[in-house]
Amino acid sequence: MKVVTVFGSPRKKGNTATVLNWVEEELKAQGHEVDRINISEYKVNGCVECYTCQSKPDEPGCPQKDDALGLFQRVIDAHALIYASPMFCWSWTAQLKPFIDRHFCLVTNAGSPKWKSVIEDKKVALVMTAAGPMEGNADLLVKQFDGLVEYTKAESAGYLTVPLCTTPDAISDDVRKQAVQFARRLSK
Repeated sequence: MKVVTVFGSPRKKGNTATVLNWVEEELKAQGHEVDRINISEYKVNGCVECYTCQSKPDEPGCPQKDDALGLFQRVIDAHALIYASPMFCWSWTAQLKPFIDRHFCLVTNAGSPKWKSVIEDKKVALVMTAAGPMEGNADLLVKQFDGLVEYTKAESAGYLTVPLCTTPDAISDDVRKQAVQFARRLSK
């Protein structure tokens, strides 16, 4: 199985990177191919809501000339997708948010009988870290993720949420075990 991970943190060695590394290591140990997209290394503009993409139901027809279409092709070519983000102000990081917004071009005719997504039925999961608690804080990003999965007609493979993260070296071995189990569930 080919898994694309979309790493949204501006910190390449932070909490989210640590947890995602554990997930990726387990996937690789199982023989899966892992392709990480470090979103900070790419130029992805925000959606301009021009609706040009809506005339192309079989491809992400966005007319913008940035890195997003190439990244979306990697996502389309994968069997599963993992978004990884620290929680910033109850949402995705500023680096990842434009890419999430651009998912608009992956879907046409949303809500109608002709509703179509180029990542329909693809397994999609979330790895999220947060300095604060889940309730009333990180749970909002989980709801955004659920909305994205529903909108793209993908299949939710669940989430690994790690609240109360302070520093990578303070993340418990328990979280590492959860990351391994998360990877194993994703690959079933």
